[in-house]
Amino acid sequence: MTHTQVTLLQIDNYGPWTVTPSPRREVDLQTLQSRLYADLSQLIGNREGYVFFSRFDNMIAVTNGLTMADLSLIQESIRNRYPVTLSMSVAVDGSPAEALEVATSQLQDEGSAQDETRTEVLRGDPISEVERTAQDVQLAHFDVDNATEKYTDQLNEFDTFIEIEQGYAELMQYMRRAHDALSFFVGGDNVIAVCPKMDAEEYADAISHVEDAVGVELKVGVGRDRTAQGAGMAAKHALETCREAGTAVEMNL
Repeated sequence: MTHTQVTLLQIDNYGPWTVTPSPRREVDLQTLQSRLYADLSQLIGNREGYVFFSRFDNMIAVTNGLTMADLSLIQESIRNRYPVTLSMSVAVDGSPAEALEVATSQLQDEGSAQDETRTEVLRGDPISEVERTAQDVQLAHFDVDNATEKYTDQLNEFDTFIEIEQGYAELMQYMRRAHDALSFFVGGDNVIAVCPKMDAEEYADAISHVEDAVGVELKVGVGRDRTAQGAGMAAKHALETCREAGTAVEMNL
């Protein structure tokens, strides 16, 4: 049984801020978003978590091992560095999608994302130390089979991007629909999925579905650990086994 601690991070009142007192330059907004994601990736990563950029004004993190005090310190750090603040909501469930639903509802109960009076909300119940196990987080690291040979060295970058994104979109929807997993594009031809407990046959089925639907061939390494980073490294090693052995699915549990 997995126990994924999901944290929703949302910039407070971001939409109105981007046009107050007048519309801000898009290049400045893109710079702020990318720097904020980089800082959060480091702040949460230093505590063995993973953060995924989602839509940038909203980010989703796997934060097993982080306490509310840890998250409060991260909020303070962002407040001191940026002209915007962050609200956060935490929930734990065997289903990553259900944990995100609960975290989202908790934050929505505090007011709209564009409510100027809602600032630095911090809600939720992290998993306690006595409840934690070495099996709490299961991550799957997918990548496109021979992406360089098939796409990068054959097509222009935009058409390559289209091919990769089609595979990601199909995988993201299928994993959400079939398994309540949350899948995120992490650059290049890589996707990391935050999963409930799944077996090799279920991963093979997802890979077959994507190939049948959009013609993109994938392989996947799967890892499990008490933290997101531990599970992620186990998944990376399993993916290397795929590359060396020519297999589509490898589990490092």
